[in-house]
Amino acid sequence: MSSATWIVLFVLGTGVSLGSSWLLVSRLERLGERVGMSEALLGMVAALAADAPEITSAVTALAHGQAAVGAGVVVGSNVFNLAALLGLGAVVAGRIRLHRRVIWLSGTVALWVALVCVLTVLGLCSAIVGLILVAVVLAPYLVVLGSKPERIARLPLPTAWTRWLTAAVHEEELEIDEAVTAPRGTWRDAVVAAVMLVTVVAASTLMESAGTTLGTRFGMADIITGGLVLAIVTSLPNAVAAVYLAARGRGAAVLSTALNSNALNIAVGLLLPAAITGLGPRTGQGVMVAGWYAGLTVLALAFAYRDKGLTRLSGAVIIGAYLVFVAALIASTLGGHVSPVMALFPAALVAGVSVLLLAWPRRSADARPALPPGWSRSRAWHVSLALCAGIAVVDAATGHRLVLIGLLAIGPCCALVSGRWRGTAATGAIALGLGVLLGLPDGVFATYIQYAFLAAIAIVGCVATACAAVIEQRQTG
Repeated sequence: MSSATWIVLFVLGTGVSLGSSWLLVSRLERLGERVGMSEALLGMVAALAADAPEITSAVTALAHGQAAVGAGVVVGSNVFNLAALLGLGAVVAGRIRLHRRVIWLSGTVALWVALVCVLTVLGLCSAIVGLILVAVVLAPYLVVLGSKPERIARLPLPTAWTRWLTAAVHEEELEIDEAVTAPRGTWRDAVVAAVMLVTVVAASTLMESAGTTLGTRFGMADIITGGLVLAIVTSLPNAVAAVYLAARGRGAAVLSTALNSNALNIAVGLLLPAAITGLGPRTGQGVMVAGWYAGLTVLALAFAYRDKGLTRLSGAVIIGAYLVFVAALIASTLGGHVSPVMALFPAALVAGVSVLLLAWPRRSADARPALPPGWSRSRAWHVSLALCAGIAVVDAATGHRLVLIGLLAIGPCCALVSGRWRGTAATGAIALGLGVLLGLPDGVFATYIQYAFLAAIAIVGCVATACAAVIEQRQTG
């Protein structure tokens, strides 16, 4: 078949898969309400249903021996979830308020799953051992979420622990109760759910096959096909839902959606099928994706715990870190120019900036900080321009040995913190212009690599400008 036909099939499979997963979520919520599930456990079931596209795509790829694509879809979608659900949600909402007990409860499980994922991808433990390690923590967590307070009190734990768990689950239930509202299901909902499940599996299989075929024809690395393209596309329903919940002030629901979705992705979409088919040989890019997933999880939880939620500034930092990840991943596949080890270098820069931000004094929980202490809006904009200029100078000086065009997307993300759409749009346009010029010293001028970087900068600039417009309207209205 021609490439145009495969593109049509990819778009068709994507649309049907995402639409079917949305219907599947709604029907499972109704059925869960009928059998008396707790709101927290019902949210977990909804997250599993919403993850059906990426899980199916990953299982299909692993079954076909495409380990890089399968692992990339799951772990790459987890990195995207943290940026889109938590980062973008905080930027749009201004602040996502969270109880620290909820952060401890969900965050402990999330960190454990991320650690096991890294150990498995590194080859330090097998997929079977990794699955057991995840199940040891995830199974009790599900039991606690599905238990009523009186049942938690009867658990064989110290009294202080049971009281703490009861309070944490209650705080999470308060917000998820309003976020997940569904009528009692009927037998019709069960039939629709079964049909939608089959449809999601079939459409996601078609989407994965079309995506990998197109990636091969266009010379795209498997890790890019899985870790970026398929990962982002399959995670869009969760991202839209989370931004909507964040705008309504449902912080615990947003955090649970992001962290629980990621945990289920690793357990069901990666470790379970890999225990049967194998994970394949270790690759530098695979290790890099897993490392960024774990690191970004730590960063998001650190910000959330320090500020009792996520602010617009921390959300912008999380988004910026994801953009650095995208640039580093693309750079690691340029063949001879940048090795996977060198592509990990930007992670050190992100870690350094994050440590500085975490070291700043925490503001009052009632404030809605959008800027670092002592900063003005004009200073934030000037810093965004300085970042673009600094990246351009380093990129031009290193030539083809280090391609940093993708890092220019940090510029509009930094300008977004100022909450002014005109300045954000101007920074995005400057970053795009620099991206065009840097194609010459990088040796990638007028190639698909440069076009991919420019497209990413343009998309980020447009999204950042739109978010800045929303922020400015809220602040002035």
